[in-house]
Amino acid sequence: MFVRPAEIADEKLLWAMLYEASYAHENGIDSPDQLRDVPKLAHYVEGWGAPGDLGVVGGFDGVPLGAAWLRLFGPADPAYGYIDADTPELAIGVAPESRGTGLGTALMTALLEAARDKYDAVCLSVRHGNPAYRLYRRLGFVDVDDSEMTNLAGTTSITMVLRFR
Repeated sequence: MFVRPAEIADEKLLWAMLYEASYAHENGIDSPDQLRDVPKLAHYVEGWGAPGDLGVVGGFDGVPLGAAWLRLFGPADPAYGYIDADTPELAIGVAPESRGTGLGTALMTALLEAARDKYDAVCLSVRHGNPAYRLYRRLGFVDVDDSEMTNLAGTTSITMVLRFR
């Protein structure tokens, strides 16, 4: 397994991992390229490499199969798990064939370690029933009270936050 910092050249992979993470296929979206037409999701990746962007890519045998990244959003264009303009929101996606291999944990651990020195906290949005919820709790994320919202798939998501200080 490898994990490395994400680069601008990884934008295509980030779109693919956003497709996995968002369950877009359940909403009739057939490919990662179609996410560009969904503004609420597109801003997680569009223009990757902006100030404040931070991410990691990982996989096996030199093949990238997952990514975890974070971005800052403002109140005028918040993301699903928005808390405030100083708290970046994290997104993570792992290719289906690599789920359950420890890749997601490795990506999250590396990204949170890198974020610890730059930010006071990190937030994310997760669907009720998503198995990754247990990983987030194990890493120290806690639920944000009254943060339930309807996501793109029409199910309920909750915002979680990890405070470093």
